[in-house]
Amino acid sequence: MSNLLETIAQVRREVCELHAELTRYELVVWTAGNVSARIPGHDLMVIKPSGVSYADLTPESMVVTDLYGTPAEGEWGNPPFAPSSDTAAHAYVYRHMPEVGGVVHTHSTYATAWAARGEAIPCVLTMMSDEFGGSIPVGPFALIGDDSIGQGIVETLRNSTSPAVLMQNHGPFTIGKDARSAVKAAVMCEEVARTVHISRQLGEPLPIDQDSIDSLYARYQNVYGQ
Repeated sequence: MSNLLETIAQVRREVCELHAELTRYELVVWTAGNVSARIPGHDLMVIKPSGVSYADLTPESMVVTDLYGTPAEGEWGNPPFAPSSDTAAHAYVYRHMPEVGGVVHTHSTYATAWAARGEAIPCVLTMMSDEFGGSIPVGPFALIGDDSIGQGIVETLRNSTSPAVLMQNHGPFTIGKDARSAVKAAVMCEEVARTVHISRQLGEPLPIDQDSIDSLYARYQNVYGQ
């Protein structure tokens, strides 16, 4: 149990710190948006509390739930807060995509504008080839309150190289091997959404052929960096 308590404390700290990246990169306003992380080796996750200001978030305020979104009971002591309203969506992703260790949701301006049009962001940048392996897809319209959004995320991303999906009329959700990777995907999603939008104001962006996309993606994912 002591190891579990230590792990939960560590994940709470990480998830709390990563929320600061959402405000740093201006991906959220007010209390909207959330980061979650899977507790490795356990059917548990940590997620932002609902309706709490980003400035007031602490590691202790992060909520531990099971993978159905129910606040978990245990010696770690959950705060007197309800988990995020998007918890059911995050939980569904963890149940159905065991390789995912982190999920992020934002309403970042440009990515959400593409979602409002129900339009995928076309792969017209080498950065997109590197990070997403192609276009950023659109997921189905779904209402908040149950796991319908989670179902749409899984259906769209299960067979995609993209770690990001634009849920129609809602906004972007991103996944990663851990929460930091999912936050990076959210930052990059907004960056390419903005750049491609600006490009379209100047004319029609030039597409990148699929062979080049595949080559760039393989290099970036397997060779690039340390």
